Amino acid sequence: MLEIRHLNARYGDSRVLFDLNLRVPKGAGVALLGRNGAGKSTLMKALLDAGPASEGEMALDGRALAGLGTEQRARLGLTLVPEDRRIFSNLTVRQNLELAHHALPRGRAPTPVDEMGRLFPLLPPLLDRLGYQLSGGQQQLVAVVRGLMAGPALLLLDEPAEGLAPKLAMDLAHEVRRARETLGLSLLVAEQNVAYARQCTEYVYLLDSGRLVFEGDWAAFDAQPDLKTRYLAV
Repeated sequence: MLEIRHLNARYGDSRVLFDLNLRVPKGAGVALLGRNGAGKSTLMKALLDAGPASEGEMALDGRALAGLGTEQRARLGLTLVPEDRRIFSNLTVRQNLELAHHALPRGRAPTPVDEMGRLFPLLPPLLDRLGYQLSGGQQQLVAVVRGLMAGPALLLLDEPAEGLAPKLAMDLAHEVRRARETLGLSLLVAEQNVAYARQCTEYVYLLDSGRLVFEGDWAAFDAQPDLKTRYLAV
């Protein structure tokens, strides 16, 4: 699915990512953990050519991403749900979701909004509300569903639990995992909330100051409790 080899990324003269190697297998859920400023969002943006200058190899289903613009990468099946959600406040939830159809890969039939309502039971009561009438948790739900409406092969979630109450974050993580398994897509989650990431992924990469310091499954991560203290404690 996604292969990253020797990725370096920078903003101007400031280098942020250093020689990263990362893989997301088809149908897998992968967590990218790290504190604020570790480089998680930079990696997500580099995948979509959406900000940082990058060097190295990135490929989706064997197709090299080098030389492709953001729109071309999106049409290959990469969809990013950004940490600031970017819900259009003057549009209804239904209209926000239907906008995602413009990013569908060519030849892919659009997913009806009501079908997403069956995957996310909290969604249907919100469909006629305007964006500004939503709470933070509701905005995050809409942002995730809008990402899924684009028909991705790989969904990128950037800090999805930020600002959410713990129970709401866990409920959303559970629904994300269920949607991932139902739709057969792959998932890369950038998070510092370990509980959220654990709920919807199987494999872990840990990023610190732009460098990978750990990779393995959750059992291997739990076997090294010092990782949380050294790299995730505030």
